[in-house]
Amino acid sequence: MPKAVALVSGGLDSMLAVRVIQEQGIQVEGLNFFTGFCVEGHTHAIRKDARPRRNNALWVAERLDIKLHLVDVVEDYRDLVLNPKYGYGANLNPCLDCKIFMVRRALEWMHAHGFDFIITGEVVGQRPKSQRKDTMPVVQQDSGAGERLLRPLCAKRLPPTLPEQAGWVERERLFDFSGRSRKPQMALAKKYGLDDYAQPAGGCCFLTDPQYSVRLTDLWSSRGERTYELDDIMLLKVGRHIRPGPGFKVIIAREEGEGRFLSGYRHRFVSLRTLSHSGPEALIDGVATDGDIELAARLVARYGQGRSCESVRLEVRTPAGSTRELVVRPFTPQEIPREWMLEAR
Repeated sequence: MPKAVALVSGGLDSMLAVRVIQEQGIQVEGLNFFTGFCVEGHTHAIRKDARPRRNNALWVAERLDIKLHLVDVVEDYRDLVLNPKYGYGANLNPCLDCKIFMVRRALEWMHAHGFDFIITGEVVGQRPKSQRKDTMPVVQQDSGAGERLLRPLCAKRLPPTLPEQAGWVERERLFDFSGRSRKPQMALAKKYGLDDYAQPAGGCCFLTDPQYSVRLTDLWSSRGERTYELDDIMLLKVGRHIRPGPGFKVIIAREEGEGRFLSGYRHRFVSLRTLSHSGPEALIDGVATDGDIELAARLVARYGQGRSCESVRLEVRTPAGSTRELVVRPFTPQEIPREWMLEAR
């Protein structure tokens, strides 16, 4: 009996692709790659809210009763982000290069573990860069997967693959979905009795987010080189990022969960917290003078309960652990230039 390995993102499409192949009696195991840029795997666990905290890829694996292999590709993925062969999408998303990378890694895993073909949840026309009819063959060719790559949800719109030609799967039981509408997928999920799946939201990668892309571009500009470490990309996901000057920026927590997360970086950055009023945890990233630290303190005070007061008292803590107090007047909203805010315009 042939065996298939599936790219499982945790979304509806990959979930359905697995179920379609399972319905034909084929054993399927899943791969989920950790790049560091995934929305759900990190941010939802930080923030204090009422939403259920689950890893959707693990949830899908449990729901479909398949084994899921979690693979850390942070280091290997870096060069792809910095130097994508096929360029970026609307933001800093190297979608076509990303799909090639993941299929190539799946192919390596397939050979190493004695599996026969790869399945993905791709649908023709659903993504403007990586899921076009003219780019889908590029993924097959550049990844090396060739005809061992099967897209069950849109297979009837593509040439037959090896699993179809060899009779491992019946082509007539595959689908011909296309376009950006998710109604066919939702109808199929209902048919299979699948519910409570992650709602489609344009993908789960922060690199598709305009604001995150602004922050990452700023990081590269401030350091004078296009590189990053895992801590960098994690911190870019959290808080307000404000750059009053080229040499430093201030990261201010927006709620309690983010504050707890930022406090874990006190050993690396100068940190600030309000003493006289309730207020957010904040970090200073970069080399800051005493004047810069006072300016940062005024920004932190602006986002605390003392924002309307004449003065706010804060604690300034160095990475070595020494502390001092500082009393400042909070900024008013009108005093904060818009260009300081690292946000998508």
